[in-house]
Amino acid sequence: MSQTISRRGLLQAGATIGAVAGASALTGCAMGGGDDTEGAKSDANAQNPLGVKEDAPLEVVIFNGGFGEEYAKAHEAMYKERWPKAEIKHSATQQISQTLQPRFVAGDPPDVLNNSGGNQIDFNGLVSQGALADLGELLAAPSLDDPKKTVKDTLRPGIVDLGSYDGRFLSLNYAYSAYGIWYSKKLLDDRGWQYPKTWDEMISLCRTIKAAGMNPWTYQGKHARYMSWPILSAAAKLGGTDVLMAIDNLEPNAWKHEAVRAAADAYYQLAVDGFIQPGAEGMDHIQSQTEWSRGNAVFISCGSWLENEQKSVTPPGFAMAVSPTPSLTKGDKLPFEAFRGTGSEPFVVPAKAKNLRGGLEYLRVMLSKKGSSDFTRKVSSLTVVAGPIEGIELSPGLTSVTKLIDTAGKNTFNWLYNSYYRKLERTLVDAACADLFSKRINSAQFVDRCQQAADEIAKDSSIKKYKRT
Repeated sequence: MSQTISRRGLLQAGATIGAVAGASALTGCAMGGGDDTEGAKSDANAQNPLGVKEDAPLEVVIFNGGFGEEYAKAHEAMYKERWPKAEIKHSATQQISQTLQPRFVAGDPPDVLNNSGGNQIDFNGLVSQGALADLGELLAAPSLDDPKKTVKDTLRPGIVDLGSYDGRFLSLNYAYSAYGIWYSKKLLDDRGWQYPKTWDEMISLCRTIKAAGMNPWTYQGKHARYMSWPILSAAAKLGGTDVLMAIDNLEPNAWKHEAVRAAADAYYQLAVDGFIQPGAEGMDHIQSQTEWSRGNAVFISCGSWLENEQKSVTPPGFAMAVSPTPSLTKGDKLPFEAFRGTGSEPFVVPAKAKNLRGGLEYLRVMLSKKGSSDFTRKVSSLTVVAGPIEGIELSPGLTSVTKLIDTAGKNTFNWLYNSYYRKLERTLVDAACADLFSKRINSAQFVDRCQQAADEIAKDSSIKKYKRT
């Protein structure tokens, strides 16, 4: 199949964007809200602002994914240092939903849950059934490092909004992820190639790479939504962040906005012109990322957990680096340096936790300078704790991420539809991306499919809706 992508159409989109902006509950099971008492509790004071009962056991369940579980054991040791009489039960699994959902239904959840990964419990269901504790008290508590600062004061911008539903802060997304296009700086330097800042430059470089006998791109074919991230990033930069707001709010025709159409058209060209590694559509994230790490493709879309996830197979001297998505036109509303930056690795305290106070305190420990720096040291990823990184030798990828953040300044953005409506991203948009990059549909059909999917969510009365403002 071949198709010529209209460059004129892309340029027209940049000129005319102007000011125009264009998962279901948990299988019906009652999750149990927060009507019961919160369990173990002590009197709050300056040394114990959250009222932790010093000898109350604490149970922590971690998603054993790209970051592993060792960082959590370090946080648990820090908690134990503060509360030596508390016994801590630790477990880690990749089967979060299968393991923990029955415990929520039974009213016997752990005190802290890292609800992450492909098998996480649907947040829409957890929120709508009142299964999560409000973390507002944590935000208002003094930070461990400076009693004059609240925990909220220590967080990076946008983190509270990301974890809030109907004005209640219910989920702490602990890792700070920078999303962009990843490559080997060594490879580009050795070949004399420059990372492209415009889409025309990207296509030109892809032709050069292909002529050199290499694959310009690969992608996580079995999780094709990874390629929706550069599409939406490019759309936000072209049309402004109102484009993302409309998508988050399930507005009619939000996915059909001219900026989204132009971005989908651009990235579809990668497939049409043969710039994607053959067979990528059948690879999962580990397989495709390993192919990339081995030099079998130059570019891949991912978040900043990539370096840690690939550390066992990345060759020495690879010099992993990340850059923002290229600007689509000279008229983009956001500069090239703008990128998607947001929290990931959501941590929650269940409303029926036996040691709810201990759960809140555990998160406060995680958000201390020591807790944050230890995480960064162990997994080569930033946390949502703001401020410079001190006393840590940064890996190449993390060095690139910090440069990305510093260069962007205030020009960061994010979308929330994937947090509000898991099914929309993980199932419906994912399937549309799979069909787009395998050329079973074209870019016009892609935005139509995504809009139809969003409309299905909007019309489904069983799914709680959220409004981003």
